Amino acid sequence: MNTKINVLVLLFFLFLVKQNSFSQGGFSHEVGLITGPIVFYSDFGQRYDFETNTGNVGFGVGLIHYINFSYSSDCNCYTRDVYFNDHFKIRSEIDYHKTNLQHYGKWVAPDRTSLTADQLRAMDGSSTVIEIGSQLEYFPFSIRDFAAGQYKIAPFISLGAHWVNFDPEVYSTIGTLNNPSTTPDKYYNAFQQEPASTWAVVGGIGIRYKLSPLSDLMLDSRWHFYFSDWVDGLNPTFENNGTVPVPENKANEWIYWLNVGYIYYIN
Repeated sequence: MNTKINVLVLLFFLFLVKQNSFSQGGFSHEVGLITGPIVFYSDFGQRYDFETNTGNVGFGVGLIHYINFSYSSDCNCYTRDVYFNDHFKIRSEIDYHKTNLQHYGKWVAPDRTSLTADQLRAMDGSSTVIEIGSQLEYFPFSIRDFAAGQYKIAPFISLGAHWVNFDPEVYSTIGTLNNPSTTPDKYYNAFQQEPASTWAVVGGIGIRYKLSPLSDLMLDSRWHFYFSDWVDGLNPTFENNGTVPVPENKANEWIYWLNVGYIYYIN
């Protein structure tokens, strides 16, 4: 818990430093809140399985800040009409999400009566994640025209990077892991319970809807690809004491986050 508090304090300080530096440049700012469900793709469950994708779903919230280059707070006027100013914004954010994880799919179906099936059904986990980072958002239509109310909807695409702090938990309801009665071969010495950090590439598409001259609603569809295979607490690279590869463990964790947000223009 202390680690998380220290991380949040550091990230909030960096956020304030960044906001102050751009404020001195006269650019305008927007703040907002986002929230919505997260589909967590991990080593829990079966790849391409509908029950896995609908079962391992968590929830996230985030605080966001935009630098709007199209308007200047110094003069309450539009900035010089260049393409970048009228089509790009920089978005910074702090996110928190948590997902409870279980094994789903054919290997834990009711007709499976093997010891491995029982072990998988008894294995549970969770991942608590804090992310901070920035994205560059591109609006194909004019940001100035949208702000002036010439149209109600503004689509965008985004790409950026996040620093990620994750705290996984993995356990079995039938006993302690890493013994023959509770743990399938490929999960021996293949889990961790300690917090750690990594990076993520974040990409998305979304739309804004103009509520008023100073507020928007946003629908954002995002993908976060993590640079670690430990975000869920599992990493079954080998089974049988590290001698046999696990071919189904092909990728690191990633999430799909569908969120809605409210954005307010502060200057």
